[in-house]
Amino acid sequence: MTSLIKKISLSNSVSIEQLGFGTFKIVDQQEANNAVMTALNNGYRAFDTAQLYNNEKILGEAFVNSGVARQELFLTTKVSNLNQGYEQTLKSFEQSLKDLQTDYLDLFLVHWPLKNHFFDTWKAIEQLYETKMVRAIGVCNFHQSHFELLKTRANIKPMINQIEIHPYLVQKELIEYLNKEQIAIEAWSPLARGRVVEEPLLINIGQKYQKSSSQVTLRWHVQKDLIVIPKSVNPLRIAENMQIFDFELTDTEMQQIDSLNEDFRTGPNPDDVYQKNGF
Repeated sequence: MTSLIKKISLSNSVSIEQLGFGTFKIVDQQEANNAVMTALNNGYRAFDTAQLYNNEKILGEAFVNSGVARQELFLTTKVSNLNQGYEQTLKSFEQSLKDLQTDYLDLFLVHWPLKNHFFDTWKAIEQLYETKMVRAIGVCNFHQSHFELLKTRANIKPMINQIEIHPYLVQKELIEYLNKEQIAIEAWSPLARGRVVEEPLLINIGQKYQKSSSQVTLRWHVQKDLIVIPKSVNPLRIAENMQIFDFELTDTEMQQIDSLNEDFRTGPNPDDVYQKNGF
């Protein structure tokens, strides 16, 4: 099944599977064991977590218990706002490795841009990359202005930007900028925290292909060449989210879904987080 998933090549030639598994709000060990095993059995190999989620330790247990070899997995985590800064980023990275029971990460990200730690956090992440503790590095929730600021002092360009994208927040201009800069794009909250389920347009398109509105939405992401990380602990939903490679949306349908955009965010605006230096 994994062969169905296209791989996205980052600027340093490290590749990540386009459809990954989000772990936000999975904080119970048994729930993590079940979700990870179900995901693995359905073909997922890329897993996304964060220090902020407080679940790295239980996920580490779940990965070890799964019996799947570490090299088959693509593990991403993110430095939390409280752990930003040069020394704290390095220290928290070591703790993430310990909790995830691994000696390297595939991808390490800055979770949010913070005014007071903007450059020193990235300096630490560059060091982790240069010492081969992590295979790829990037950021989350960066606007174009944040990238332009980072350019003034960074030695390494971020390889990926994980941002909120769904039919109600299309992020057209930012996507165009990131494509021009050859920075891969990963979508969080791809289903707008469930809001897409009741969207009439998506329901109607789904009826044509015998797919759910969620599957149509994930297919929309995939056809935009975005990396997408839906989250679920429901075994049926985990399997359903993988079943998006046997149909293709038309150009008209893609445009119709784009037209749902209303710049609606389920999370905070990164500019607000940056200015306040946190939530």
